Amino acid sequence: MSHTYRLWAPDASRVELRLGADGSTAVPMQQADGGWWETAAAPGDGRYAYAVDGGSPVPDPRSRWQPDGVHGPSALVDTSTFAWTDQDWRGVPLEGAAVYELHVGTFSPTGTFDGVVEHLDHLVDLGVSVVELMPVSAFPGRHGWGYDGVALYAVHEPYGGPAGLARLVDAAHARGLAVWLDVVYNHLGPSGNYLSQAGPYFTDRHHTPWGEAVNLDGPGSDEVRAFLSDNVRMWLQDYHLDGLRLDAVHALHDERATHLLEELATLADQISGRSGIPRTLVAESDRNDPGTVAPRGPGGSGGTGLHGQWADDVHHALHVALTGETDGYYADFADPGALPKVLGATPFFHDGTFSTFRGRGHGRPVDPDVTPGWRFVASLQTHDQVGNRATGDRIGHGLPAGRAAAGAALLLTSPWTPMLFMGEEFAASTPWQYFTDHDEDWLAEAIRDGRRREFAEHGWAGDVPDPQDEGTVSASTLRWEEVHEGEHARMLDWYRTLLRLRRQVPGLRDTPLGQGEVWRQPAGSGELLTVVRGDVRVVALLGGDSGRGDALPVSVELGGGEVLASFGDVQVAAGTVGLAPDTVAVLRGGA
Repeated sequence: MSHTYRLWAPDASRVELRLGADGSTAVPMQQADGGWWETAAAPGDGRYAYAVDGGSPVPDPRSRWQPDGVHGPSALVDTSTFAWTDQDWRGVPLEGAAVYELHVGTFSPTGTFDGVVEHLDHLVDLGVSVVELMPVSAFPGRHGWGYDGVALYAVHEPYGGPAGLARLVDAAHARGLAVWLDVVYNHLGPSGNYLSQAGPYFTDRHHTPWGEAVNLDGPGSDEVRAFLSDNVRMWLQDYHLDGLRLDAVHALHDERATHLLEELATLADQISGRSGIPRTLVAESDRNDPGTVAPRGPGGSGGTGLHGQWADDVHHALHVALTGETDGYYADFADPGALPKVLGATPFFHDGTFSTFRGRGHGRPVDPDVTPGWRFVASLQTHDQVGNRATGDRIGHGLPAGRAAAGAALLLTSPWTPMLFMGEEFAASTPWQYFTDHDEDWLAEAIRDGRRREFAEHGWAGDVPDPQDEGTVSASTLRWEEVHEGEHARMLDWYRTLLRLRRQVPGLRDTPLGQGEVWRQPAGSGELLTVVRGDVRVVALLGGDSGRGDALPVSVELGGGEVLASFGDVQVAAGTVGLAPDTVAVLRGGA
């Protein structure tokens, strides 16, 4: 039985198909319409590659499988043969969701999709509804974050390849969990990037901080856009994924009337409409522009129609309030009004205000009548905010447990869709550091030097873990035995409780954006935070020691209300709630 092979190479004068693991069988390809080349041949062992104009054989840009790594030949795989059992799956809408971000390679000791499956029951018990996987498109070596992927259609083989991803999604659906995937369309990694040998996938008209910009609006860009939209279609249909997180969409430079993001949002909505299953596209954007998630309008008016957007300003304000760090981009968030603004009124502290880090005005306001709060995904920790610190320390590593618990309460009772980063829920002792696995010495050294310089500019002294050292990977791998131990188990119970309250208490779901209230009050050497949403109050005492080492409890009127949950030394007596330093309580009614 023959297989039809196709390659888009519009500028080529000759293309050969190379069959077999050693590429020893050469089959000439014929020109077809639109710059495509094609031929039919018996697949043999399933391995194949393309040689353009006499060059060395390179993988298929649309390869579904790279079993020998990103530099080896591609291999055929039939995704229609996956054994799905999720025929009754109806999906999880973004509204009301709670997201859990994880990295497949360090989530479990095996570093595989099957290793993730082993802990899905933990996530169900925790109370999240969406698992967001960091990128799994094939990237160089075994270990890495995945943002240097180069084979966008192939599933990273060390994780378990295409079949492994299908098993994970199927197992998650069986437990009621949706699965989103982080995808990177704004650039490709430097090692194994063979796309430019086939066609004009990149352009020098635009640039990104990470490499060549993808050609979205120049000559040949119709096929480049089709390459990306077909990739979205593959993930959502062939792998049954429920959504995608689109990395750094501000670096998708597109001067066309209809932006690529609008095209992708339309495609996802069409797939949702046909299947009856919500398909969610969430953008990471540095623009603070609510138009990213505003609905599309008639005649091209309105926003791009994406379904959700990360809101990093919420993280920044929480981080500064909890840690006191004000270096770099954190400086603006030392403003006393930052936390009340992002917890009650808008996800964007910079909504047209001056950003000292950028040296200019930044962002624009959110209209709550157009864009509800749940369209913004907010976090206390993410892979970026942990892994891009010099030693990969988590927010809880330098804080009292009660203060970290207060941060969790402020996030999980906020108007935004909450996202946790793996291990956060049990105060994991492990850091999460930056790691790579490049064969090229020059590239490995360039990454080491770049990390050192970046951290020096942020004022972080000390040794930076070597990204190429496998010990950096093992140090970043979760230790699952911790979930049953002491403070780790206590924190896990707190996160479970908060997520349960978020599902069960109407005030935490239904209070419209802008109708919450937030107060900050001095309390000894600390600060009392009060957040009101509907009939629910969150009260947290951050610090509060007298300076002599003795605790100064703060009393909060309970009235006829009740304590729904608390963490730390919280005492209830005579209609008041007494908060010791670094404690938090969730109250309903009264006062």
